[in-house]
Amino acid sequence: MAVWNGPAFAGFLAVAVGSFLLLQPELPGSALRALWGSLHGGASAEGRLAAAWEALIVRPERSWNRVAVGVNACVDVVLSGVKLLQALGLSPGDGEDHSVLHSRKDLEEAFIHFMGKGAAAERFFSDGESFHNISQIASELPGAQHYVGGNAALIGQKLAANSDLKVLLCGPVGPKLHQLLDDNIVVPPESMQEVDEFHLILEYQAGEQWGPLTAPNANRFIFSHDLSNGAMNMLEVFVSSLEEFQPDLVVLSGLHMMEGQTKEIQKKRLQEAVISISDIPTDVPIHLELASMTDRELMSSIMHQVFPLVNSLGLNEQELLFLSQSASGPHSSLPAWSGVPDVGVVSDILFWILKERGRSKERASDLTRIHFHTLAYHILATVDGHWGNQLASVAAGARVAGTQACATETIDSGRVSLKAPLEFVTSHSEAGSRIAVNPDEPVAQWRREGVSFHFTPVLVCKDPIRTVGLGDAISAEGLFYSEAYPH
Repeated sequence: MAVWNGPAFAGFLAVAVGSFLLLQPELPGSALRALWGSLHGGASAEGRLAAAWEALIVRPERSWNRVAVGVNACVDVVLSGVKLLQALGLSPGDGEDHSVLHSRKDLEEAFIHFMGKGAAAERFFSDGESFHNISQIASELPGAQHYVGGNAALIGQKLAANSDLKVLLCGPVGPKLHQLLDDNIVVPPESMQEVDEFHLILEYQAGEQWGPLTAPNANRFIFSHDLSNGAMNMLEVFVSSLEEFQPDLVVLSGLHMMEGQTKEIQKKRLQEAVISISDIPTDVPIHLELASMTDRELMSSIMHQVFPLVNSLGLNEQELLFLSQSASGPHSSLPAWSGVPDVGVVSDILFWILKERGRSKERASDLTRIHFHTLAYHILATVDGHWGNQLASVAAGARVAGTQACATETIDSGRVSLKAPLEFVTSHSEAGSRIAVNPDEPVAQWRREGVSFHFTPVLVCKDPIRTVGLGDAISAEGLFYSEAYPH
């Protein structure tokens, strides 16, 4: 009788598991992880994946020194959504989405609608006086916390944590926000204002109940009556401050805030934004961070007018699908995601954006990079020849999602779980390849017509401390580890 030694048996088991997967492709992720764990002496897939990331996350050869970030900034008031609605005397009724909130009733219905789906959303509250009253009640509730808010300020704050990086932040900065900002951040005097802009962030936990409603996962609902950011008041100040600051990277966000404006103002402001962005020197890469939107016409205009002027985009699954729906892209008939977004569908839409609006021989566009993030995984899609260090970039973005949500310095493998699909097809529009992800080699790669894709799972925090600003931290970290090749 043959006696198996340890490595030989592990090898046999690996082949057996591989064969089994080919025969059973629909095997659930938990079963796959258990099989992988048994192959590696019981080390958890989460622990091995975190260790594998550490080996991949290295600084690029050419790092950024000076980053300018603008133009939306505010103070986030973070609190329990259910507690605020109870404090406002509201009770759980039927949920209904409202693209603009005009009253407390609209707020209640929209919050219920999104809490029931476990989805993030951001809405404009049109009544200034009513919003001011609600924000006062919210600020004084036990447990309410004040943080740096607004995509630009959050990205600036995350980048400023690297002491060798000089960060300029331009946006409507009031006294409370100025006090909360990192000392490493330079704020031009022209962008200081006497009063802060407040955004209310209503959080809910996975399994949290309100009346008959149960949240399927933790997320948040954001609303504000924010006029400075809504009109992108600081855009011209931002662009004019670049000449003196001389950045080697520009990060722009806040275009979504224009949704609260009339169509005429939106159109005029977008044209002015295009002129301002065009004034930024062409040798300075520009990253545009998108955020939750409901106005298809505005989204389509941003895609046609702004995307060709920027080098890089950051977005999540809501924004990605909405983009495709707004411009009749691939899978645009899909009404919403069901569970974890399908990797092949996401990959098709990313490819379409870069093919339709990205750099090519036929098109004078600057767009060559998209960093996509969703709860369970991230994908970095880049046009070949323009960006380096993608393995480190996508891994760093995923790592910060796990550490920031759990509020830990490093990944705590006992507090996170692997929810990403470990096997998927890379496209549904064409014959995609089937990819299996191994926790010991956590970044999967594939190419499609001159576009490279880098995929990595996220280690999802089981009991998140804070979900706000996670997308901004992910984009900031991914950018920090990216290298743009000069052209």
